Amino acid sequence: MQSKFLALGAVLIPVGIAVAIGCGGSGADMSGDAGSFRIANVSGNERCATPTPPESKIRAVEAEIAAAGISRAPGDTTINVYVHVINRGSGIANGDIPDTMITNQINVLNQAYSGATGGTNTSFRFVLAGVTRTTNSTWFTATYDTAAEAQMKAALRQGTADDLNLYTNGMGGGLLGWATWPWDYAAAPSLDGVVVVHTSLPGGTFTGYNLGDTATHEVGHWLGLYHTFQGGCTTTNDLVSDTPAERSPASGCPTGRDSCKGRGFSGLDPIENFMDYSTDACMFKFTPGQSSRMDSAWATYRAGR
Repeated sequence: MQSKFLALGAVLIPVGIAVAIGCGGSGADMSGDAGSFRIANVSGNERCATPTPPESKIRAVEAEIAAAGISRAPGDTTINVYVHVINRGSGIANGDIPDTMITNQINVLNQAYSGATGGTNTSFRFVLAGVTRTTNSTWFTATYDTAAEAQMKAALRQGTADDLNLYTNGMGGGLLGWATWPWDYAAAPSLDGVVVVHTSLPGGTFTGYNLGDTATHEVGHWLGLYHTFQGGCTTTNDLVSDTPAERSPASGCPTGRDSCKGRGFSGLDPIENFMDYSTDACMFKFTPGQSSRMDSAWATYRAGR
């Protein structure tokens, strides 16, 4: 088996290695650095329900992103955001969040993606294009891949592939949210978008996750980023070369955590990265490699579509 790497933009994929990337609270571990990943469930730490792509899809996507090879200037891309507030009645407790929370959420996205919080200044900026408010008790508890999700999005989604539709509801089950991948837009445009629990917006009541960075995290998936802990202690990791390997999702803000220590991987766990599971106050950055990956994914799957 070859041990060389295929260089795909900001991505490094070892030839002959099976790749397992995804969401929904799964970590991965691999003894040594050859063979297939063994995916292990991370009990009690499932915050994101974004689905895991199959290996064949991952490889096809990496080839397509590499072919794009795009890098944009900071602030070069403006994304229109349509916010859809799903509630079960009046009042914040029922999901009927005020306009101020929505405005603050857009501000949080812009701070995160501009590097104002201490990370990389990416090319993406966000502008509120519209707000809808819907009272529907079934949609209020909609979760990933359900009839309620499909009905909600079919009725409310606006724009095209380069417009972000952000839904807020009270999904429950301890979940914070989920997103669709950019490469899935062509097959199911009506499902495209991000869903977050309304209590995760700035000023919400979800302890540890109420500063608005659930949306930052899920929009990262919508722009093509995987979790930092996907791939576990391997050279492939999240398919971005400048995020250190991480064996499992972080919880809280475990400063100095090094879950791949002794396995031949340097660098502390990227607990400060928006694509980990750390609490909002702990996360503040995207890396240059993540920024480049988002640019290439945008050019390949969303720009002008």
